[in-house]
Amino acid sequence: MAERTAVVATNEFGWFDLGTSDAEAGRNFYSQLLGWTADVVPDPQAGGYGFFKHEGQEVAGVGPLQNPAQPTAWTPYVLVDDANATAAKVREAGGNVLMDPFDVMGQGWMGIVQDPAGAVFGIWQPGAHTGVDLRDAPGSVVWVDSMSRDPEASKRFYEAVFGWKTEAFETGGEGEYWTFTKDGRGIAGVYPPMQGIPDEVPSYWQVHFGVTNTDEVAKRAAELGGTVQAGPFDIPNVGRYASIADPQGASFGILQALPREG
Repeated sequence: MAERTAVVATNEFGWFDLGTSDAEAGRNFYSQLLGWTADVVPDPQAGGYGFFKHEGQEVAGVGPLQNPAQPTAWTPYVLVDDANATAAKVREAGGNVLMDPFDVMGQGWMGIVQDPAGAVFGIWQPGAHTGVDLRDAPGSVVWVDSMSRDPEASKRFYEAVFGWKTEAFETGGEGEYWTFTKDGRGIAGVYPPMQGIPDEVPSYWQVHFGVTNTDEVAKRAAELGGTVQAGPFDIPNVGRYASIADPQGASFGILQALPREG
């Protein structure tokens, strides 16, 4: 088994999966784009769910949509100590529980919820599966953003449910942006959706994957049938970024982070 290098903590995002209208196409696209390998759990109870791995380390999950009416999308999961108690907090804070927590084959307890601004995300109470093996490195999730139609409602909700605080972040004149913090560390971001996103698109969470060359990966995404939605462009003090949609429509970001000082 590959060495686990991720630092995954309770009340932080620690798992990510792609629900897609074409799981085989999704596995092929991301494998070719990001150098991942992909598998499918052989147990029929898993419903075709599988895992993406980067150099042998689990970085995300992938599976077919359970409801054809749902859009293809990436879903981030907050790891929690008690999924049922967290679902109750979601309701108390003005959110919705779209799927009550249930046991997933002994791997953990999973629920799907929605914040008051409309963004959907998951909660995961670890069992045998405790989250990603790799984070914050090329080939894995490096950041998560709340693209919120109501940032103030989002900030109040996540503080009430998970204890997150918010701090303003200097964007270099590109509009308002805040970071969610926990124990003084930035763990996610929140800002109004970028200019040009249609009004009918609801709030959502967007995951961002680390890459070593944003321009090359964006070009490759287009060659593989994806769409470059924005960029590539430089984000001051952060790195070079682009927003991509895969061929089935799931949106995600790619980030070539600036070298860390020291």
